[in-house]
Amino acid sequence: MKKALLGLACALMLTTPLLAQETLESGRVINEFEEGSVSTSEGLASWQTFYEVASHPRCSNCHVGADNRPMWSGPSYGETRVHGMNINAGESRIGAETLMCSTCHVTLSETDPDANPVPHAAPRVAAPWLLPPVEAEWFGKSSADICNQLKDPERNGDRTIREVAAHLDHDEILHWAWNPGGTREPAPHSLQGVMDALMKWSAAGTPCPEE
Repeated sequence: MKKALLGLACALMLTTPLLAQETLESGRVINEFEEGSVSTSEGLASWQTFYEVASHPRCSNCHVGADNRPMWSGPSYGETRVHGMNINAGESRIGAETLMCSTCHVTLSETDPDANPVPHAAPRVAAPWLLPPVEAEWFGKSSADICNQLKDPERNGDRTIREVAAHLDHDEILHWAWNPGGTREPAPHSLQGVMDALMKWSAAGTPCPEE
């Protein structure tokens, strides 16, 4: 793993000068690039990498709006439809008003990469299950919509882009997207690659595609 990360860091240095690099407890790194060192076109390409993850069913199915109803979509499910069992997470986003997400989505005591081998079984991770805030609605949204949302502190949890990248690293539910188990299709790219894409997008001035 360490050799792979070192190789990635070297590859990045060959293409875009690194301003700083921080190794996290996970072994992943946050690579910072000098503002303006990434062109607008490269920044948009980096954004596209993130959008391919944000719009993927592993992420967008839970990034839903004020109806509080998670979705079932993607190759694992066939046709797109709302989550079965008439699930509504309510304003609490954890189902406190109706049926708690934790009724089926077990919170593990520790991380287990082999915790979800059964197709279509309720996923289990070492973190409480809940829907993201309404402000982070991604399901069915365009690249421009999500781009403008992600860089807006009022809709991204008052985070800098660096803090968004760090959030991806330490949130266990997000990690499940790349290792969903069963027959579920994982999110594209790699977690490290997506963190790097965010940081390059930031260095480019967070450009957004046109509507």
